[in-house]
Amino acid sequence: MMDIARPKIEGSVAVGEGRRIGFAEFGSATGRAVFWLHGTPGARRQIPTEARAFAAENDIRILGLDRPGVGSSTPYRYDCVADFSTDLSTLADALGIDQFAVIGLSGGGPYALAVAHAFPERVVVAGILGGVAPTVGPEAIGGGAMEIGVAAAPLVRVAGGPIGKVVSSVLSVARPIAEPAISLYGRLSPQGDRELLSRPEFRAMFLDDLLHGGSRRMDAPFADILVFTRDWGFRVGDVKVPVRWWHGDCDHIIPYAHGEHMVSLLPDAKMFTMHGESHLGALGMSVDIITELMAVWDQPR
Repeated sequence: MMDIARPKIEGSVAVGEGRRIGFAEFGSATGRAVFWLHGTPGARRQIPTEARAFAAENDIRILGLDRPGVGSSTPYRYDCVADFSTDLSTLADALGIDQFAVIGLSGGGPYALAVAHAFPERVVVAGILGGVAPTVGPEAIGGGAMEIGVAAAPLVRVAGGPIGKVVSSVLSVARPIAEPAISLYGRLSPQGDRELLSRPEFRAMFLDDLLHGGSRRMDAPFADILVFTRDWGFRVGDVKVPVRWWHGDCDHIIPYAHGEHMVSLLPDAKMFTMHGESHLGALGMSVDIITELMAVWDQPR
Protein backbone atom coordinates (compact mmCIF):
# COMPACT_ATOMS: atom_id res chain seq x y z
CA MET A 1 0.00 0.00 0.00
CA MET A 2 1.38 3.40 -0.99
CA ASP A 3 1.91 6.12 1.60
CA ILE A 4 -0.33 9.18 1.62
CA ALA A 5 0.67 12.61 2.91
CA ARG A 6 -0.90 13.83 6.12
CA PRO A 7 -3.05 16.97 6.08
CA LYS A 8 -1.29 20.31 6.58
CA ILE A 9 -3.32 20.94 9.73
CA GLU A 10 -5.60 18.73 11.83
CA GLY A 11 -7.51 19.69 14.92
CA SER A 12 -10.92 20.20 16.47
CA VAL A 13 -13.12 23.17 17.33
CA ALA A 14 -15.64 23.56 20.16
CA VAL A 15 -19.14 23.79 18.65
CA GLY A 16 -21.42 23.28 21.63
CA GLU A 17 -21.41 22.52 25.31
CA GLY A 18 -18.96 19.67 25.72
CA ARG A 19 -18.79 18.98 21.97
CA ARG A 20 -16.09 19.37 19.33
CA ILE A 21 -15.90 18.91 15.55
CA GLY A 22 -12.68 17.59 14.01
CA PHE A 23 -11.23 18.91 10.78
CA ALA A 24 -8.31 18.40 8.42
CA GLU A 25 -6.99 21.13 6.12
CA PHE A 26 -5.43 20.70 2.68
CA GLY A 27 -4.20 23.10 0.00
CA SER A 28 -3.71 26.83 0.51
CA ALA A 29 -4.18 28.28 4.00
CA THR A 30 -5.36 31.59 2.53
CA GLY A 31 -7.36 30.43 -0.50
CA ARG A 32 -11.07 30.13 -1.19
CA ALA A 33 -12.54 27.74 1.36
CA VAL A 34 -14.28 24.51 0.39
CA PHE A 35 -15.79 22.35 3.14
CA TRP A 36 -15.78 18.69 2.07
CA LEU A 37 -18.35 16.53 3.87
CA HIS A 38 -17.53 12.82 3.82
CA GLY A 39 -19.75 9.89 2.93
CA THR A 40 -21.31 7.28 5.22
CA PRO A 41 -19.02 5.83 6.49
CA GLY A 42 -16.07 8.19 6.29
CA ALA A 43 -14.07 10.85 8.11
CA ARG A 44 -12.11 14.05 7.56
CA ARG A 45 -9.39 12.57 5.31
CA GLN A 46 -11.79 11.17 2.70
CA ILE A 47 -10.55 13.63 0.08
CA PRO A 48 -8.80 12.47 -3.12
CA THR A 49 -5.08 13.16 -3.43
CA GLU A 50 -5.76 14.81 -6.82
CA ALA A 51 -8.08 17.33 -5.13
CA ARG A 52 -5.48 18.06 -2.46
CA ALA A 53 -2.76 18.74 -5.05
CA PHE A 54 -5.08 20.83 -7.23
CA ALA A 55 -6.08 22.93 -4.22
CA ALA A 56 -2.45 23.62 -3.31
CA GLU A 57 -1.67 24.70 -6.88
CA ASN A 58 -4.77 26.90 -7.32
CA ASP A 59 -5.08 28.82 -4.04
CA ILE A 60 -7.97 26.73 -2.69
CA ARG A 61 -8.40 25.72 0.95
CA ILE A 62 -10.12 22.34 1.40
CA LEU A 63 -11.38 21.40 4.85
CA GLY A 64 -12.57 17.89 5.57
CA LEU A 65 -14.82 17.54 8.62
CA ASP A 66 -15.56 14.66 10.97
CA ARG A 67 -19.26 14.32 11.66
CA PRO A 68 -20.18 13.68 15.30
CA GLY A 69 -19.09 10.24 16.42
CA VAL A 70 -16.12 9.72 14.11
CA GLY A 71 -12.51 10.87 14.21
CA SER A 72 -11.97 13.90 16.43
CA SER A 73 -15.66 14.77 16.73
CA THR A 74 -17.63 14.13 19.90
CA PRO A 75 -20.43 11.54 19.55
CA TYR A 76 -23.77 13.32 19.24
CA ARG A 77 -27.13 12.71 17.56
CA TYR A 78 -28.79 15.62 15.81
CA ASP A 79 -32.55 15.91 16.02
CA CYS A 80 -32.57 16.62 12.28
CA VAL A 81 -30.11 17.16 9.44
CA ALA A 82 -30.60 20.93 9.62
CA ASP A 83 -29.00 21.06 13.09
CA PHE A 84 -25.58 20.29 11.59
CA SER A 85 -25.48 23.67 9.85
CA THR A 86 -24.91 25.59 13.09
CA ASP A 87 -21.91 23.40 13.92
CA LEU A 88 -20.30 24.02 10.53
CA SER A 89 -20.96 27.76 10.80
CA THR A 90 -19.34 27.83 14.24
CA LEU A 91 -16.30 25.98 12.91
CA ALA A 92 -16.05 28.37 9.94
CA ASP A 93 -16.14 31.34 12.33
CA ALA A 94 -13.38 29.82 14.45
CA LEU A 95 -11.19 29.31 11.37
CA GLY A 96 -11.79 32.86 10.12
CA ILE A 97 -13.82 31.79 7.09
CA ASP A 98 -16.65 34.02 5.88
CA GLN A 99 -17.81 32.71 2.51
CA PHE A 100 -17.25 29.17 1.30
CA ALA A 101 -18.30 26.38 -1.01
CA VAL A 102 -19.48 23.05 0.36
CA ILE A 103 -19.20 19.58 -1.15
CA GLY A 104 -21.18 16.60 0.14
CA LEU A 105 -20.43 13.04 -0.92
CA SER A 106 -23.25 10.51 -0.54
CA GLY A 107 -24.27 10.77 3.12
CA GLY A 108 -22.58 14.17 3.24
CA GLY A 109 -25.06 15.47 0.65
CA PRO A 110 -27.99 16.18 3.00
CA TYR A 111 -25.69 18.05 5.38
CA ALA A 112 -24.24 20.15 2.54
CA LEU A 113 -27.75 21.12 1.47
CA ALA A 114 -28.67 21.94 5.07
CA VAL A 115 -25.77 24.37 5.34
CA ALA A 116 -26.66 25.95 1.98
CA HIS A 117 -30.26 26.37 3.16
CA ALA A 118 -29.31 27.86 6.53
CA PHE A 119 -26.58 30.22 5.34
CA PRO A 120 -27.27 31.38 1.75
CA GLU A 121 -25.29 34.55 2.42
CA ARG A 122 -22.16 32.49 3.23
CA VAL A 123 -22.45 29.46 0.94
CA VAL A 124 -21.48 30.51 -2.59
CA VAL A 125 -22.14 27.15 -4.23
CA ALA A 126 -22.82 23.54 -3.20
CA GLY A 127 -21.58 20.42 -4.97
CA ILE A 128 -23.40 17.15 -4.29
CA LEU A 129 -21.81 13.84 -5.28
CA GLY A 130 -24.36 11.02 -5.39
CA GLY A 131 -26.20 12.52 -2.45
CA VAL A 132 -28.88 10.87 -0.29
CA ALA A 133 -32.48 12.03 -0.88
CA PRO A 134 -35.27 12.42 1.71
CA THR A 135 -37.07 9.25 2.79
CA VAL A 136 -40.08 10.93 4.44
CA GLY A 137 -42.29 13.92 3.71
CA PRO A 138 -43.50 15.48 0.46
CA GLU A 139 -40.03 15.40 -1.18
CA ALA A 140 -39.32 11.74 -0.40
CA ILE A 141 -38.34 9.10 -2.94
CA GLY A 142 -38.05 5.36 -2.32
CA GLY A 143 -35.51 2.75 -3.31
CA GLY A 144 -31.75 2.38 -2.98
CA ALA A 145 -29.69 1.77 0.12
CA MET A 146 -31.85 4.05 2.25
CA GLU A 147 -34.65 1.47 2.04
CA ILE A 148 -32.38 -0.68 4.20
CA GLY A 149 -31.68 2.33 6.42
CA VAL A 150 -35.38 2.96 6.97
CA ALA A 151 -35.93 -0.69 7.87
CA ALA A 152 -32.92 -0.73 10.21
CA ALA A 153 -33.66 2.58 11.95
CA PRO A 154 -35.63 1.08 14.90
CA LEU A 155 -32.75 -1.31 15.68
CA VAL A 156 -30.15 1.42 15.20
CA ARG A 157 -32.05 3.72 17.56
CA VAL A 158 -31.66 1.17 20.34
CA ALA A 159 -28.43 -0.63 19.49
CA GLY A 160 -26.50 1.82 17.30
CA GLY A 161 -24.24 2.96 20.15
CA PRO A 162 -23.21 -0.53 21.26
CA ILE A 163 -22.77 -1.67 17.65
CA GLY A 164 -20.58 1.38 17.01
CA LYS A 165 -18.39 0.45 19.97
CA VAL A 166 -17.96 -3.08 18.63
CA VAL A 167 -17.02 -1.75 15.20
CA SER A 168 -14.61 0.71 16.83
CA SER A 169 -12.92 -2.08 18.78
CA VAL A 170 -12.49 -4.08 15.59
CA LEU A 171 -10.96 -1.04 13.89
CA SER A 172 -8.40 -0.75 16.68
CA VAL A 173 -6.67 -3.78 15.12
CA ALA A 174 -8.08 -3.24 11.66
CA ARG A 175 -5.15 -2.76 9.34
CA PRO A 176 -4.94 -6.48 8.42
CA ILE A 177 -8.72 -6.46 7.95
CA ALA A 178 -9.31 -3.09 6.30
CA GLU A 179 -7.28 -3.54 3.14
CA PRO A 180 -8.90 -6.86 2.19
CA ALA A 181 -12.29 -5.31 3.01
CA ILE A 182 -11.67 -2.50 0.54
CA SER A 183 -10.66 -5.05 -2.07
CA LEU A 184 -13.79 -7.12 -1.40
CA TYR A 185 -16.05 -4.07 -1.72
CA GLY A 186 -14.37 -3.29 -5.04
CA ARG A 187 -14.88 -6.83 -6.36
CA LEU A 188 -18.58 -6.72 -5.42
CA SER A 189 -19.13 -3.27 -6.96
CA PRO A 190 -20.01 -2.26 -10.52
CA GLN A 191 -17.16 -1.71 -12.95
CA GLY A 192 -16.77 2.03 -12.29
CA ASP A 193 -16.18 1.65 -8.55
CA ARG A 194 -14.11 -1.48 -9.11
CA GLU A 195 -11.75 0.42 -11.41
CA LEU A 196 -11.46 3.37 -9.04
CA LEU A 197 -10.65 1.14 -6.06
CA SER A 198 -7.98 -0.62 -8.09
CA ARG A 199 -6.02 2.65 -8.24
CA PRO A 200 -3.36 2.72 -5.49
CA GLU A 201 -3.96 6.37 -4.55
CA PHE A 202 -7.66 5.77 -3.86
CA ARG A 203 -7.06 2.58 -1.91
CA ALA A 204 -4.47 4.46 0.15
CA MET A 205 -6.89 7.36 0.76
CA PHE A 206 -9.69 5.10 1.99
CA LEU A 207 -7.33 3.09 4.21
CA ASP A 208 -5.76 6.24 5.66
CA ASP A 209 -9.18 7.77 6.31
CA LEU A 210 -10.46 4.58 7.96
CA LEU A 211 -7.47 3.94 10.20
CA HIS A 212 -6.21 7.45 10.94
CA GLY A 213 -8.86 10.01 9.99
CA GLY A 214 -11.58 7.94 11.63
CA SER A 215 -9.48 7.46 14.77
CA ARG A 216 -11.15 4.10 15.36
CA ARG A 217 -14.51 5.60 16.30
CA MET A 218 -17.60 4.51 14.36
CA ASP A 219 -20.73 6.04 15.90
CA ALA A 220 -21.32 8.51 13.04
CA PRO A 221 -22.73 6.12 10.41
CA PHE A 222 -25.46 5.00 12.80
CA ALA A 223 -26.32 8.60 13.66
CA ASP A 224 -26.54 9.32 9.92
CA ILE A 225 -29.03 6.49 9.38
CA LEU A 226 -31.30 7.81 12.11
CA VAL A 227 -31.30 11.42 11.01
CA PHE A 228 -31.76 10.55 7.31
CA THR A 229 -34.93 8.62 8.09
CA ARG A 230 -36.57 11.66 9.72
CA ASP A 231 -37.73 14.97 8.35
CA TRP A 232 -34.57 16.91 7.51
CA GLY A 233 -35.79 20.15 9.11
CA PHE A 234 -35.87 22.06 5.82
CA ARG A 235 -37.26 21.62 2.32
CA VAL A 236 -34.92 20.81 -0.56
CA GLY A 237 -37.00 23.13 -2.73
CA ASP A 238 -36.12 26.04 -0.42
CA VAL A 239 -32.36 25.79 -1.06
CA LYS A 240 -31.67 28.91 -3.14
CA VAL A 241 -27.88 28.55 -3.38
CA PRO A 242 -26.55 27.28 -6.76
CA VAL A 243 -26.16 23.50 -6.62
CA ARG A 244 -24.14 21.32 -8.98
CA TRP A 245 -24.99 17.62 -8.75
CA TRP A 246 -22.83 14.72 -9.98
CA HIS A 247 -24.38 11.24 -10.17
CA GLY A 248 -23.35 8.00 -11.82
CA ASP A 249 -26.02 6.43 -14.02
CA CYS A 250 -24.91 3.00 -12.73
CA ASP A 251 -24.98 3.96 -9.03
CA HIS A 252 -25.84 0.81 -7.04
CA ILE A 253 -26.15 2.62 -3.68
CA ILE A 254 -28.10 5.83 -4.39
CA PRO A 255 -30.04 5.34 -7.65
CA TYR A 256 -29.50 7.84 -10.45
CA ALA A 257 -33.25 8.56 -10.34
CA HIS A 258 -32.72 10.00 -6.84
CA GLY A 259 -30.28 12.54 -8.27
CA GLU A 260 -32.74 13.47 -11.01
CA HIS A 261 -35.46 13.84 -8.40
CA MET A 262 -33.36 16.14 -6.21
CA VAL A 263 -32.23 18.33 -9.11
CA SER A 264 -35.87 18.72 -10.16
CA LEU A 265 -36.68 20.03 -6.66
CA LEU A 266 -33.79 22.49 -6.37
CA PRO A 267 -34.46 25.99 -7.75
CA ASP A 268 -30.93 26.55 -9.11
CA ALA A 269 -29.31 23.22 -9.91
CA LYS A 270 -27.49 21.50 -12.75
CA MET A 271 -26.99 17.75 -13.14
CA PHE A 272 -23.73 16.25 -14.37
CA THR A 273 -24.37 12.65 -15.40
CA MET A 274 -21.36 10.36 -15.00
CA HIS A 275 -22.00 7.77 -17.68
CA GLY A 276 -21.03 4.24 -16.69
CA GLU A 277 -19.99 5.32 -13.20
CA SER A 278 -21.32 4.03 -9.90
CA HIS A 279 -21.40 5.47 -6.40
CA LEU A 280 -17.76 6.51 -5.98
CA GLY A 281 -17.27 7.83 -9.51
CA ALA A 282 -17.23 11.49 -8.52
CA LEU A 283 -14.11 10.93 -6.40
CA GLY A 284 -12.26 10.27 -9.65
CA MET A 285 -13.51 13.60 -11.03
CA SER A 286 -12.59 15.79 -8.06
CA VAL A 287 -10.52 18.26 -10.08
CA ASP A 288 -13.33 18.79 -12.60
CA ILE A 289 -15.81 19.20 -9.73
CA ILE A 290 -13.76 21.80 -7.88
CA THR A 291 -13.09 23.63 -11.17
CA GLU A 292 -16.83 23.82 -11.86
CA LEU A 293 -17.61 25.10 -8.38
CA MET A 294 -14.92 27.77 -8.64
CA ALA A 295 -16.38 28.83 -12.01
CA VAL A 296 -19.76 29.30 -10.36
CA TRP A 297 -18.02 31.26 -7.59
CA ASP A 298 -16.57 33.61 -10.24
CA GLN A 299 -20.02 34.44 -11.62
CA PRO A 300 -21.78 37.60 -10.37
CA ARG A 301 -24.15 36.75 -7.52
